[in-house]
This record gives sequence, structure tokens and C-alpha cells, in this order.
Amino acid sequence: MILIDTGPLVAFFDASDQYHQTCLDILKGLEGPLLTTWPVVTETFYLLNFSWKAQDHFWEFLIRGGVRIADTEADVMARCRELMRKYKDLPMDLADATLVVLAESKRIKKIFTLDHKDFKVYRPSHAKRFELLPTHL
Repeated sequence: MILIDTGPLVAFFDASDQYHQTCLDILKGLEGPLLTTWPVVTETFYLLNFSWKAQDHFWEFLIRGGVRIADTEADVMARCRELMRKYKDLPMDLADATLVVLAESKRIKKIFTLDHKDFKVYRPSHAKRFELLPTHL
């Protein structure tokens, strides 16, 4: 299982994004399901609001199971708060916090993200660091 952040999702559905082709190529080569959180989905819709068509394609991707969306429970919220406080100097946003908590709870190390600056800093409790896709930006 691989976590997916907002950046690659936006790039998939925005052909003008500089990482569009890179993200499509990575997506085609991935094995195993993609997992994300509702805050990531919300952020993606917001960043795709320049095009109803792009948002509709994202809806289709979600409906067809292109990515699984994890539920957010009360204990997740408490851990998000703790992480956001810890990384307040970056600052860590809610979407990133939910991905780190999800990684911890499912013991996932690999994340598909364009936000290498922050995800190189985050230290999930179950690993020294995340394995980032793409490996280089």
C-alpha cells in the first residue's frame, strides 16, 4: 500500500502541471493500492477548482477506486493536533498530518508526494523516514 498526497493527484488531472507526465508515469508503474485521507481529497478538489472538468475527472477516479480514502477517527484527530504542534515551524497542514497518522497506523513507509521538503522532515513513529515517490524532484 502506498500513501498519496495532494500534489500528484492535482498533477494527474492538470495537464499544465509541470509534474503531470512524471506523476502519470509513476502512477502507471505502481503496484498495490493507493491510500489517502479526506483532507487530501478536499485539498485536491480545491486546487482543481480552475476546471469543473478536472474536478469531474477526479470524481471519476475516486468512484472507480483509483484511490482508497481512509476514515478519520477521534484518536486520529488528537494525533494530528500533536503532529501539527510538533512541526509548527514548517508549518504542517492538516492534510499532511492525516497522512503521517495514517502511515503510522497502517505502518506504511512509502508516500507519493511532490512535497519532498516537508516529508523529508516528518518522522513517523514506525520508521526513520518516509520513502518518497518520485525519488528525485
